Amino acid sequence: MSNKINELSEEIRSYQVTNDDQLEQFRLKFIGRKNVIADLFAEMKNIPNDQKKAFGQEVNTLKNIAQEKFQELIESLKSGGEEEAADLDLTLPPSVDQFGSIHPLTATRQRFIQIFERIGFNVSSGPEIEDDWHNFTALNFPPNHPAREMQDTFFIEKNPDIALRTHTSSVQIRVLENEKPPIRTLSPGRVYRNEAISARAHCIFHQMEGLYVDEGVSFADLKQTLYHFVKEMFNEGTKIRFRPSYFPFTEPSAEIDISCQICGGKGCNICKGTGWVEIGGSGMVDPNVLENCGIDSKKYSGFAFGMGIERIAMLKYQIKDLRLFTENDIRFLKQFNAL
Repeated sequence: MSNKINELSEEIRSYQVTNDDQLEQFRLKFIGRKNVIADLFAEMKNIPNDQKKAFGQEVNTLKNIAQEKFQELIESLKSGGEEEAADLDLTLPPSVDQFGSIHPLTATRQRFIQIFERIGFNVSSGPEIEDDWHNFTALNFPPNHPAREMQDTFFIEKNPDIALRTHTSSVQIRVLENEKPPIRTLSPGRVYRNEAISARAHCIFHQMEGLYVDEGVSFADLKQTLYHFVKEMFNEGTKIRFRPSYFPFTEPSAEIDISCQICGGKGCNICKGTGWVEIGGSGMVDPNVLENCGIDSKKYSGFAFGMGIERIAMLKYQIKDLRLFTENDIRFLKQFNAL
């Protein structure tokens, strides 16, 4: 036991600290309520009676050494702080705190969710690495279907059935598989497509997809929902139109266009001189998709839509180059402090 006391005595005498955390560690180990010296006092009952007095004196001496060392360490930290204060140049201008801001994509995503939550939609999420069933097959993309070529996919090299998701429709499939109608959900998230990066396209971007499935859902419900969204996201004067289109997972299908927010419909490079900008696709959920997920398509119907969050942010904040969102140029991001 004397050897242990000697070892602790050496440790205490040689202890050095350079900050408050290290000082607190010393206090907890040697001074605090449950410390190694208190453990030695607890061992007193196991010491032979003829040795207890000498043992108690040794432990008391160790306790005094620890308390003196603790005060010494406190003084050393104080003196170090005084030296640092002496080196401080009070004539230097103050450093102004820099406050961050919400990224425009985050602000747009939050606004999306806020608008749809008010009309009963919730938010769902899913994996960004998907299997073929959820990303393609369940969405009415059978093998060798030409529609698969519409989306240039990043496949996992050693497993061609696993890929980076090309849309957040895969999340909607997971919701349909695990929940029963009525279903109203938004599926925001990153998606990946092998595209050349330019002012209008990127290989990584963000989508916001919506799904509503219940009895008696019609195309009129889809149109009114999207009318409401456009007016809330942009302004009351924004015009919207639907153009017939094709998607494997909806029938009938339509592209969604709105009047260009950058030129006011007069024509510019963003709208290619037409005055209209496509913001997404939409349509009535194909009965095959519902059946693939175990939902009776004769009883239930639904609509779905998908939009690029970058595209909406570009129109809302009049940003002309999509690449700005990922370059992290502080001069660009500072413009959104008020969001």
